[in-house]
Amino acid sequence: MKYNKKLFTLSIMTFVLGLTIGNYAISDVPSNYKVAVVDVQKVISSSSQVKALKEEQKKKSQELAKFVETAKTTLDKEKDPGKKKVLETKYNKEFQTKRTTIAKNYETKLLAIDKSISAVINEDAKAKGYDLVLAKGVVLSGGIDITSEISAKVK
Repeated sequence: MKYNKKLFTLSIMTFVLGLTIGNYAISDVPSNYKVAVVDVQKVISSSSQVKALKEEQKKKSQELAKFVETAKTTLDKEKDPGKKKVLETKYNKEFQTKRTTIAKNYETKLLAIDKSISAVINEDAKAKGYDLVLAKGVVLSGGIDITSEISAKVK
């Protein structure tokens, strides 16, 4: 019984010590610590670069669809099963190559746009003295919303 009381007392003291240390660690945040929030989705959707990329991707998809239709028409006209199989293999390989090229091009351009937007956010944050910039979606409350400023700069 005495052993249980000592263990219980030691557990309570450890818990209180942990709370005290946690509160002390939190208190090290300076009172002038500035936090900004950015609605990244809104910035991306208002970006002319992203809109142009989406339009380009739409055109590429339409070109790919036309290619598929042309290939299908050509295959339907071919009567010889051997030649049809060769043509089908050729068109499938060409389709895969075009699709892969389009995907890589899109990914490369999207990464460049992402870096560009991140750079604008970082520059703005440094210029205005923000210590921390968070995505608006992860913040429940607080922080200074700089979304409109970033959107204007990204264009």
